[in-house]
Amino acid sequence: MTVPTLMQNHQRKTYVTTLHKIYNQLQQAALQYMTDKNAVNLVEAGMNSEDAAANFVKTYFKVIQDCGTDQTPCFAETPNYKKISGAAITRWYPKRHFVLADGVALGTYFSGASGSVIEVWIDTNGAKGPNIVGRDFFVMYMYNNGFLDELAGKGSADDDTETSASIPMSAEQREKRFNNYCMSDSGVNYHGCFGKLLNDNWEMTY
Repeated sequence: MTVPTLMQNHQRKTYVTTLHKIYNQLQQAALQYMTDKNAVNLVEAGMNSEDAAANFVKTYFKVIQDCGTDQTPCFAETPNYKKISGAAITRWYPKRHFVLADGVALGTYFSGASGSVIEVWIDTNGAKGPNIVGRDFFVMYMYNNGFLDELAGKGSADDDTETSASIPMSAEQREKRFNNYCMSDSGVNYHGCFGKLLNDNWEMTY
């Protein structure tokens, strides 16, 4: 293998290792949150607003920078984020933005009415490049049971009709999202890449 290829492979492994770590931390934090509140799910525990999502992060993670509602400087500006296809991301949903002690940028969006409870936007190396969805930048969906998975329950032809009750998803459902969204040219579809890593045992095979 050539030196550039080796460097690229090493970089991708670094992104995945960091993402896997924050994924585990989020799962553990969700369980701890429910335990601390003596609740059977996140909503019962009090996860019911943007402020609640932000307080969850500040309580269970070591935050070194709180950008509040401002995307920068915790994350890069939206036009700097692109898809693997090269298409620019055109929408930005997080309402709260943080940088954690390990340099990970984490954004939250309370989406309790749409199946998942929180969208978690993660840039594994903060505002630094390459800022590519599916490389150093991913979106996860935290459900009421505390599980993190892909986006469910939109009900369109591409998304099937599974809801939060279908979490965790099947490998087939995640694969469909990967092909339809992660690998698409659409700048409004930023999900689908995380589920592929779950399917492939945390190996970036694409």
